[in-house]
Amino acid sequence: MSIKKVPKKPSFFQFFLYWLKLGFISFGGPAGQISMMHQELVEKRRWISEHRFLHALNYTMILPGPEAQQLATYIGWLMFGVGGGLVAGILFVLPSLFILSALTWVYLAYGDISAVSGILYGIKPAVTAIVLFAAYRIGRKALSNNVLRILAVLAFIAIYQFSIPFPYIVLSAVIIGYIGAKLSPNTFKSGTHHGNTKDNLAPALIDDDTPIPNYAKFKWSRLIGFAVIGIGLGFLVMSQLDSKVLQTMGIFFTKAAVVTFGGAYAVLPYIYQGGVDQYQWLTAHQMMDGLALGETTPGPLIMVVAFVGFVGATVKEIFGPEQILIAGFVGALVATFFTFLPSFLFIFLGGPGIEATRGNLKFSAPLSAVTASVVGVIVNLAVFFALATLYQNQQINWVSLAITGAAFIALFRFKISIMSVIAVSALIGFGLTILA
Repeated sequence: MSIKKVPKKPSFFQFFLYWLKLGFISFGGPAGQISMMHQELVEKRRWISEHRFLHALNYTMILPGPEAQQLATYIGWLMFGVGGGLVAGILFVLPSLFILSALTWVYLAYGDISAVSGILYGIKPAVTAIVLFAAYRIGRKALSNNVLRILAVLAFIAIYQFSIPFPYIVLSAVIIGYIGAKLSPNTFKSGTHHGNTKDNLAPALIDDDTPIPNYAKFKWSRLIGFAVIGIGLGFLVMSQLDSKVLQTMGIFFTKAAVVTFGGAYAVLPYIYQGGVDQYQWLTAHQMMDGLALGETTPGPLIMVVAFVGFVGATVKEIFGPEQILIAGFVGALVATFFTFLPSFLFIFLGGPGIEATRGNLKFSAPLSAVTASVVGVIVNLAVFFALATLYQNQQINWVSLAITGAAFIALFRFKISIMSVIAVSALIGFGLTILA
C-alpha cells in the first residue's frame, strides 16, 4: 500500500497566481465561490484539510460582511501570514472591481449592457448548477448525522418559507450547538464530520493536526497592533478625500460592512435605502441594473457597492463634468476599500482566537451547528437562482434548464472543473444570442 505524501508547499508566486485566477472566475455568489475553493484547495491541491476549511468557514459565516472573501483571507493568512491574507483577500475582489467598473462605464455611456448579455445568458443557469453542487459537496461532509440534517432542513424552511433573516438563523444554530454540546457531545463534535476524508485523500499541507504557526497564535500585542493599524489606515484614507461625497461614501460603506449580518442579500436593502433614497447617488432602476451586473460578474455580490460608488461619483461630478470617468473609478475604489477593510480586520483580529479554540467543543459545537444551517441556506440560494433563471414569465425556460442540467452532470458525474463549466456555458449563451 502506497503512502500518501503531504503536498509540497507552493511558492508565494504560485499562491498569488491561484487567487488571481479565482478572482476572474469566481461566479455564483458566496456558495459558488466557496465550492470553487473547496474543490481546488481541499480536494485537488490539498493545501488545507476538510476540517480546517470548514472551521474557517464556520467563523466567517457568523461575521458581518462577505463570507467567501473572508474565507479566502483566512486561508491565505493560515498559509503565509498577514501577507498571504492580504494577497488572497485583495485578489479575490480586485478583478471584479476593474471588470465591474468597465461595465458600469459602458452602461452609463450606452444605456445598456447588451454587449455582454449573451455571455451572461449562458452563465446564469450554470451558476444555479454550481450553487446546487456546493450544497451537495458541503452537506455531504458536514451533515454526518440526522440531527445536523434536520438542522439544515429547518434552516431551509425558515429562510425560504418564512423569510426569517439569516442572522437569526445563525444565532439559533449557535444556541442549539451550545446546548447540544452538553446534551450530546458526539453529535456536534467537528472531528466526526470528516473521518472519511482522511481515508480518501492525501494529507493536507494544513492538516487536522498541523500545529498553529507562530504568526497565527493569539497575542494581545498583535491584536492591539492590528486594530491600531487597521483603524488608522481607515482614518488616513478618509483624511485624503477632499470630496464631501467621497467622505460620505466612506462612512456609509463602513457602516454597511460592520452592522449588517447575513451576507450580500442582507446588506442590499441597507445600500438601496442609503444610495437611492437618502443620498440619491443613483435611481432605483439603476440600482436594479447594478444588482444584475453584480450577480453575473465574478467576485462577491457585495461588489455592487462598486457600481453604486461609480454611478454616485459621476452623478455628483465630484471632479467636474470633464473628468467623469476618473470620478467614477475613484468612487468605485472608495466604496470597495471601506466595504472590505473591516473584513480584513475581522480575520486578523479574530483568527488567532478561532484557531486556539478549534479543539474546544464548547466553541466548535456551535460552529458545527452553523455549518449545518448554512447548507440549508445554500439550498435556498439555489432555489432562488433557479426560479429567477429557469422560470420566467410564468413559463419554464427550457434552454436554461438544459444548460443547468448539463452543467450539474458535468460537475457531479464527470468531475469537470467549475472554470471549464462556466467557460462552455458562456460560449453557448453567446452562440445562442448570435443565432437568435
